[in-house]
Amino acid sequence: MSVSENPRFDTIVIGGGIAGLQSALDLADQGFKVAVVERDPSIGGKMIRLSKVFPTLDCASCITTPKMAAAAHHDNITLFTYCELNSLDRDGAGLTANVTQKPRYVDVDLCTGCRECEYACPTYVDDHEQGGFTARKAIYVPFSNAVPQKAVMDPENCWICGRDGGECAQACPTDAINYFDKPKTFAIEARSAILATGYEIMTDYPERAFGPAARQPNLITSLQMERLLAPHGPYMRVLRPSDGKEPDSVAFIQCAGSRDQTLGVPYCSRVCCMYSIKQAMLLSGALPLADITIYYMDIRAFGKNYEQFFQNAKAMGVEFVKAKPVVVGQSADGGVILRHEDQEGGGGGMDREHDMVVEALAITPAWNPKGTCDVAVAEDGFIKSVSPKFAPNLTTMDGVFTAGVAAGPKDIVDTIIEAGAAAMEVSNYLTRADAA
Repeated sequence: MSVSENPRFDTIVIGGGIAGLQSALDLADQGFKVAVVERDPSIGGKMIRLSKVFPTLDCASCITTPKMAAAAHHDNITLFTYCELNSLDRDGAGLTANVTQKPRYVDVDLCTGCRECEYACPTYVDDHEQGGFTARKAIYVPFSNAVPQKAVMDPENCWICGRDGGECAQACPTDAINYFDKPKTFAIEARSAILATGYEIMTDYPERAFGPAARQPNLITSLQMERLLAPHGPYMRVLRPSDGKEPDSVAFIQCAGSRDQTLGVPYCSRVCCMYSIKQAMLLSGALPLADITIYYMDIRAFGKNYEQFFQNAKAMGVEFVKAKPVVVGQSADGGVILRHEDQEGGGGGMDREHDMVVEALAITPAWNPKGTCDVAVAEDGFIKSVSPKFAPNLTTMDGVFTAGVAAGPKDIVDTIIEAGAAAMEVSNYLTRADAA
């Protein structure tokens, strides 16, 4: 669809993660026309980047990829990827979203996803899709099951190599490369909206909490560990980033930024305990001889079968230490040195060294609606629900609903349930509007 047509839809979904996709599919199956606006080059959100899900240890891609494909091929769903929402305003009885299509420097109508441009490109840069552990090209398809399967160029690292244009342009069989691509701003008209903008993690926590001691390659985030554990990850197995060694000792630090008023995150991020236990169990299988330790404040295993999942991890030999350690330095062979209070022993401080340490960083809002949409946010920065107990999808703006972690931290199960509830709220809203 040409973006100059000011397309009209029944609903616009902001965010193409698992919450946005589930809401869009539920509405589309009811016959409503849905637009999905996603800021990344591909839909799928954080879930498509995970290895497995707890407590079943099912493959995350096996759950997410069919929903991505279903959304891409559904007659009632239109995807707008690599787009930024500039504003979402009420316009009479409907809503108008002002959206900017960021330049891909690739014509998506001509691109076939063959990746010939990627193979020809001589420039390598850090691949953040793989936790920064490997490299990608300056023009690339984001990942193997990206939707849409179209290339995108990184203009900051492209130096237009070659005499007659870049190597990518010469390799492209359909002449899809466009070095002169520019941002395009357009409007989408809709009768309702769902905000499913997801979350980010507090990446600045290590530096703020530990200072220079945090600047070491073997202190990684939970999302980086997800990539190391993934079968299609950067190394195809778990290796220590600094030297490629198989770690003999791996530690997890819980509540790294969460439940800390001094950092402005007084709330529990809810999923950290369980995904750290999941990662520890997967590590036990990948590295059966490794010592695995989880440092925790409290284990919050609140969901169905979560307590049994926790007990299974202990039975597998995962060590649980009640402590809030700090990073104090790096050993001569690259290990991470932690210091903590021996709460369950004789008291006092003690130091322990681990080959690799994983931080369960706090979950924070990925999007602030201020200046973009007249929706209120709660004290924690997430979108405010006007009736969290009875109708958690309702926001302070009529016709605008929310789903998933946009309204606060929650696991995948609750996210999908809430996304379905948001779809029903929208369906009821539109049905009432038609009957009025």
